[in-house]
Amino acid sequence: MVREFRRGRLGRPDVCDAQPELLRVARNLGRETSTSCPICEQANLVHVSFAFGPRLPPQGRALAQGDLGRLGRSGDELACYVVEVCVECSWNHLLRMFTVGGASGNRVR
Repeated sequence: MVREFRRGRLGRPDVCDAQPELLRVARNLGRETSTSCPICEQANLVHVSFAFGPRLPPQGRALAQGDLGRLGRSGDELACYVVEVCVECSWNHLLRMFTVGGASGNRVR
């Protein structure tokens, strides 16, 4: 998508589409990185983590630093997502996804 933006095939509204809730979480719970936004190049990206599982709200839970370790020890298998967000231009990208906990014995590392 970034490549298509740089080639002029996509406009900023096509790639800078973070939902207001994601931007709010990024501003309040996100961890700033040293990587500049590939779209606006004006701000550093922020990493935001979310977890989804049987005892969490249907919309998932935004994680503050340290939350994942505690949730991972609950015994439930959790689907976790890390999203990189630019709070200046609203660009966002799913950076990685993984599971923790559960019967398989996966643990937070």
